[in-house]
Amino acid sequence: MTARRLLVFPDCGPRIGGGHLMRCLTLARVLLARGWAVTVVANPFAQAMLEHFGDPAMAVVPADDDRDAQVATALAWASDWLLLDHYFLSPEQEAALARGRRLMVFDDLADRPRPADVLVNPAYGAAETDYAGLLPPGARVLAGPAYAQLRPEFATHRDAALHRRHEGGHLGHALVSLGLTDVGGITRRVVQALRARFPGLVLDVVLGDAASSLPPLRERAKTDVAIRLHVDTTGMAALMTHADLAIGAGGGSAWERATLGLPAVTVILADNQRPMAQAMARDGLTLTADVTRPDFEDRLLAGVQTLIDDPALRRAISEKAAALCDGKGAERVADWLGA
Repeated sequence: MTARRLLVFPDCGPRIGGGHLMRCLTLARVLLARGWAVTVVANPFAQAMLEHFGDPAMAVVPADDDRDAQVATALAWASDWLLLDHYFLSPEQEAALARGRRLMVFDDLADRPRPADVLVNPAYGAAETDYAGLLPPGARVLAGPAYAQLRPEFATHRDAALHRRHEGGHLGHALVSLGLTDVGGITRRVVQALRARFPGLVLDVVLGDAASSLPPLRERAKTDVAIRLHVDTTGMAALMTHADLAIGAGGGSAWERATLGLPAVTVILADNQRPMAQAMARDGLTLTADVTRPDFEDRLLAGVQTLIDDPALRRAISEKAAALCDGKGAERVADWLGA
């Protein structure tokens, strides 16, 4: 029987980062394991990421940074399904991409019509009613953290991580993970603030190879044994399992932390992260610090201090967050596809 074909078209680049690509790859790997053929339309930034995080079984179609050229490349490639994770295509481009195949869209905004057969929005509080009037008749919405796209190792580590949180008594390691692209050099800024305020806290710092913070942090780590750098790591689940708290970005990595019950200060790095992070903070699932605020460092350090001082709060955040997400969202979406 001919394998079903998936074409992946993510937005990816220095400005937006690699999160869209990473969540597409998570579903793609599940489908590969179930016998699908997967092809990724990749601009130069995505091509570099795929060298570290791709799968040899995936085909890669190179495309340049011009959006129209990327769309033309995708249109020329036949597939049964197209997986689109992109906010900057026109309605006409999306309609053209959907012609002759079925369209799955990853979305977090619910702010405009999408010509999707199925739409996945894993955001906290997302609901099918958010898309009333925005999708074609009969389109399916898979909403909420149960559909978050996480690599299988997070579900594998879940029991051990939650046992460690419940056991308590550990408070020596913090994970700093603010996106592989390190927008604006935020990682260096956060590490400097943490080392000045919490000299006894060991920092596991996750960065991409091209992060602007990497060279200065490498120099500092030569003489500061409390800074441990992890570059382009594929071992995030293990790092999160052994961390006691985290300073993390407000995108999809929030669900990695939730699956493993890791209490965190969520750093809001972009406008589209703010509503969900604030809603989660309101409901006791995280603390937050907004990088756009002039008192960002003060709020960040106050949040970390609160987590250090209040073990009951750490446990409450851990239990509430873990109840939201079990790390099996990619399998649920693949099941829906009949894969």
